[in-house]
Amino acid sequence: MAKIKKMIKSIKVDADKCNGCRSCEIICSSYHATPKYNSVNPARSRIQVIRDQMRNIWVPVFAGEYTPSECMGRESYIIDGKEYSECTFCRASCPARDRFKEPDSGLPLRCDMCEDQGPGEKPLCVQWCYNDVLIYEEREEEVEEDEAKLGNMETSLESLVDKFGLQKLVDTVVRMSQKD
Repeated sequence: MAKIKKMIKSIKVDADKCNGCRSCEIICSSYHATPKYNSVNPARSRIQVIRDQMRNIWVPVFAGEYTPSECMGRESYIIDGKEYSECTFCRASCPARDRFKEPDSGLPLRCDMCEDQGPGEKPLCVQWCYNDVLIYEEREEEVEEDEAKLGNMETSLESLVDKFGLQKLVDTVVRMSQKD
């Protein structure tokens, strides 16, 4: 396999600085609305702030990759004396919960780092975070060609196949292609 250079974009989270303002959720859901900036629905956001208001804990979590099955681990974390399940901070869109799924279609959401913004632009959640909780980083790495991740469309199609089956998906695409 040939090695290719790939730009790796990441966002670090300094949860100690988060005050739970949720501006990251608002700008993300507005940016991903159709048409853009037409509505605000935090359920469509690719970042969600996990919160425990009584203990003043706020942790931004980004939508990660789709997984067709639930994980096997059920570890828990204790933060300031309160127990949290492993799922609380998990980034995956999976069948076990509704987080990071499009509310209308049930398709998985994944953070796209606001890719269709201009080159060199930081994701909007980072730009709108006034407490410097979200820190954007870019680095170049060499990876094997086959390590490239599925694109958003392929991930969505995989999710639909898992949910409805391949034949139903094929039948629907054929029916849609016959419409004029």
